Amino acid sequence: MVQARILDDKLAALYRTGKIFGGVFLGRGQEALSVAIGVHLRPGDVFAPLIRDQAGRLAFGEPVLDVVRTALGSVLGLMRGRDGNVYWGRVKDGVLLMISHLGAMVAVTNGALFARRWRGEKSFAGAVSVGDGATSTGAFHEGLNQAAVERLPLVMVIANNQYAYSTPTARQYACKRLLDKAIGYGVTGHEVYGTDLEACLTVVGRAIARARAGDGPQLVEAQLLRLCGHGEHDDASYVDRRLRDGPVGRDCLQLAQTRALGAGWLTEGELQGWRDEASAAVESAVAQAQREPAPDPFREEWLALASRHLAEGWETSA
Repeated sequence: MVQARILDDKLAALYRTGKIFGGVFLGRGQEALSVAIGVHLRPGDVFAPLIRDQAGRLAFGEPVLDVVRTALGSVLGLMRGRDGNVYWGRVKDGVLLMISHLGAMVAVTNGALFARRWRGEKSFAGAVSVGDGATSTGAFHEGLNQAAVERLPLVMVIANNQYAYSTPTARQYACKRLLDKAIGYGVTGHEVYGTDLEACLTVVGRAIARARAGDGPQLVEAQLLRLCGHGEHDDASYVDRRLRDGPVGRDCLQLAQTRALGAGWLTEGELQGWRDEASAAVESAVAQAQREPAPDPFREEWLALASRHLAEGWETSA
């Protein structure tokens, strides 16, 4: 969580100084929920993160340098500087590339889980992270319904941050809570405050364990609030002040630090050591990525597929 917050703050600073083109989307306020997903996934699992899941990505093993290279458009990055700086992943390692309309990621995750099942793999799970807005899409319905019918080991984690961009939840759905949707799909539901790290670790961990054990899809609804705009281009002036001052508006990182220090799980010196280590790693990655070139549009081979022989119209004998 500490590393994700420091990395996000650095990316925001780079964006404000014109070093990053495109959007920058921060996970501030969502780190506890996100990291709870990443730490409970294992090699061989599937993770479909959303734009605010940097903490979960890091917990699942993503190197800081990969993040910075993608943000700065380095030709050595995962996307070789050819795609938007939020659409990156490591499919071979189980991290799926995000589709902006996040409801669509449910079916993509289902497909990855089907592939593992058909290969005869055992004891795997997949987590797809979406916001409250995604639950209003047809793709969400179709994907969750499919997962329920096929009893896929899918964990649907809904970060209910009270707004789909600027549309409040009251204008998105009529049910009392999104957790109620679990009943209609025949899946097990779990509820948690996304501001509470301990609770997130327990609830999300339980959901992933149940899916892995063959208990079918699990749906987790986490109540929280993003402590920033939808992106760095957004001042979030539409957010109700009462939400900011209420339980969902608490900073999960500050709460976790206070709890850990109060319980004697770590000292202030150890915590500062974590901050210093994370800052050094981020600064080193930024310095390296800034020295690397952007793609040359006249020399780049603009293929959507990584393997040239799979490109449409390519002669295999050539």
